[in-house]
Amino acid sequence: MKLNLFFLFTFIIALTTSAQIDSENKSIIIPAEEIEDPKEDNELIVKPEPKNSAEPDKEEKNEIVLPEVEKLPVAKRKDFSMIKENKFRNPAELYQKQLKNALKLTNEAERKHNGSEVTQYLGEYSTRAKRVNVIYRDHQAEDGDLIRVFVNGEIMKSRVLLQNHSKGFFLELTPGDNIIDFEALNQGTSGPNTAEFQVLDDQGNVVVRNQWNLATGVKATLTVVKAIDAE
Repeated sequence: MKLNLFFLFTFIIALTTSAQIDSENKSIIIPAEEIEDPKEDNELIVKPEPKNSAEPDKEEKNEIVLPEVEKLPVAKRKDFSMIKENKFRNPAELYQKQLKNALKLTNEAERKHNGSEVTQYLGEYSTRAKRVNVIYRDHQAEDGDLIRVFVNGEIMKSRVLLQNHSKGFFLELTPGDNIIDFEALNQGTSGPNTAEFQVLDDQGNVVVRNQWNLATGVKATLTVVKAIDAE
C-alpha cells in the first residue's frame, strides 16, 4: 500500500512540473497598433548620439587649421613731454607757466610790439622853402592804421587811412616854427600804428625822412622851421 502511494505522489509531481514548463514556453503576442505618422511613436524616434568632441567630423578632416599666432608683449611707449614730471603739481599749471615764459617779451620787443606810449619826438628841421610837401605811407603790411594830422594845433587831416602808396598834403610855412603832429587813432589789426613819412621842400629835396611806431592815442611830432630870410 505504501509503495502505491509513493508512485502516485511521484507521478503527480512530474505532471505538475511538465505543465509549468509548457506554460513558460508559451508567449503572449500583442498585435502592433498601426500609426500613420512614425514621429508620433516615441519608440520609433532615434535620437542622435552626442557628438564626441575628440573625434572630428569627416568634413572637418579636410580643413586646414592655422596655428594661433602668439602675440609678443610690446612695451608701451611713454608719451613725449617737454614738461618735467612733478607728481605734486598740476601739469596744466606747469604748461601755462612755460608758455607764459616763452611768450614773454623783452622791454624792447614789448615796446616795439605795443608802440610808443609817450609822444615820439621826431626832431626839428630848418628850410628856406616857402612851402613843403608832407607825405606818409604804411611801409609794412596794410592793416588798417588810421591817423589824424595837426599843424600848429589845428586839424589838417581829420582821418587818414595809411596804405602802402604815399598820401600827403602841401603846407604853406609861416615864419618860425611849424609844428606837425601825427596822432595814432588805432593800431590796425596788428599793432603798433606804423608809418614812414617824408617832408620835401618846393624843389623836391628831402628835408626829413623818418618813421613812427605809436600806440593808440599817442602822437609823433616834428618841427619845420622856416628861415626868416626866405621872404
